[in-house]
Amino acid sequence: MLKPISAKDRIILALDVDTLEEAATLVTELKDYVGYFKIGLPLIVSYGFEAVKLIEKLGGKCYYDSKFHDIPNTVQKACINLVKNNIHVFNIHLQGGSKMISGSVKAVKAAAKRLEKDPPIILGVTLLSSFGQRTLTTELCVDRSLEDYALQLAKVAYESGLDGVVACADEAKRIRKEINDDNFIIVCPATRPTWSSVNDQVRVDTPYDAIMSGIDYMVIGRPITTAENPVAAAKLIIDEIDSALKDLENQKALF
Repeated sequence: MLKPISAKDRIILALDVDTLEEAATLVTELKDYVGYFKIGLPLIVSYGFEAVKLIEKLGGKCYYDSKFHDIPNTVQKACINLVKNNIHVFNIHLQGGSKMISGSVKAVKAAAKRLEKDPPIILGVTLLSSFGQRTLTTELCVDRSLEDYALQLAKVAYESGLDGVVACADEAKRIRKEINDDNFIIVCPATRPTWSSVNDQVRVDTPYDAIMSGIDYMVIGRPITTAENPVAAAKLIIDEIDSALKDLENQKALF
């Protein structure tokens, strides 16, 4: 996962479907309008790497939304198996701690070298986009703001050798300011254009706001996949991203 160039490259389409047939239809229809296709637990549990191979066979690129969170040794072994199965981009939970994170990075690099492959991109999940401040404070007993907590996890990710993080737009602003590395990737997990429903997400951002906050990629699912015309919906989002990129360049030129 390199830094994106075009607006469409920045879109990661969430394939939150139940069957390979549904996934194949979406990939075939939208492969020219998005950068990556994200497969998460529904497809992983039912089909595993078969779903990955399908996406690649149809001409798409896959983001494996594994969200590993376990003891270091277990996660390391899982990550090595992803390397063996040619996964190019995946993620782990940052709440697993620096020992789990850094150990996984080292294990992946060693496995890739041994197998003579390029190491995959590893992203760290800060907080699920379904979390609000009440969940963090009341249920997890974390006496910090969402932004402070996400920033701290992002710093752990960077210091542990990850390629980037998954964080919302408001959090991305501070991450960009505190982590001075243009190569550090930020993926916005719950992106919703103004004309769509937020569904079960709590912290959501529009494509425009996400770009202006310094994110590189944005995950978008139902606004495209459940639209009456998915291609038309994707094109609307591409136009919004293009507009934001132009405004961002103009903003930078003023400073």
